[in-house]
Amino acid sequence: MKIAAAQLTCVPADVTANAASAAALAARARGQGAELVVFPEFTLTGYELEALAGDPGLWLADAEDPRLDGLRSAGTAVAVNAALRTGGPLPAIATLVYDADGAHVTTYAKQHLYRHEQGAFAAGRTDGRFALGGLRFSLGVCFDNHFPELAARSAADGCTVHLASSLYGTGDGRAERAGIHPGIAKEHGLYVVLANHVGPAGPWTGCGGAAVWAPDGTLLAEADDLGPDVVTVEIPA
Repeated sequence: MKIAAAQLTCVPADVTANAASAAALAARARGQGAELVVFPEFTLTGYELEALAGDPGLWLADAEDPRLDGLRSAGTAVAVNAALRTGGPLPAIATLVYDADGAHVTTYAKQHLYRHEQGAFAAGRTDGRFALGGLRFSLGVCFDNHFPELAARSAADGCTVHLASSLYGTGDGRAERAGIHPGIAKEHGLYVVLANHVGPAGPWTGCGGAAVWAPDGTLLAEADDLGPDVVTVEIPA
């Protein structure tokens, strides 16, 4: 199965524009033979916490929100992250997975909220898993991936591939990005697919470098830090 890691430069708090950009990247990945494309944290808005707190209209209503229709019709499975309404007053930071026909497969809510996300979002309580194309996948969102027990549970549950929708910036983020993910791969025997921002992302500048690592920690593919892109790797079932 060919899987693509995407990196995106978001228009701040513009769901329509960012959904269109993500759909274009998904189409590019499909042209490279990708059957699944993974997108970064807050794909639809960028890392704009103040805007998200002030405008619930930026939250997805549910998995059928029509603003995702273009992305869902890209002809490849997608994992897209956004603020998502919950049953309470706060949204979740959620990764929604759709198959190549646009059908909703699963939703995972970020469990480990980072600093200023606490109090602004509802933390998830359950792990994310799904199967597609003969592979079993697990999901993590940015800071989640700094907690080894999440990946350990994924491996114990028979997952082959871990999908990390993230935001790593220039500066310290470069070292974290380059250390955390090959470490997950090697320690737990998982393929790790990292999607990241590139360019302005709220208070940070995304460092790009969307990438895929093999279960022994070997880097299989990596984007540069120059702009939106996808990198594609074939993973055996």
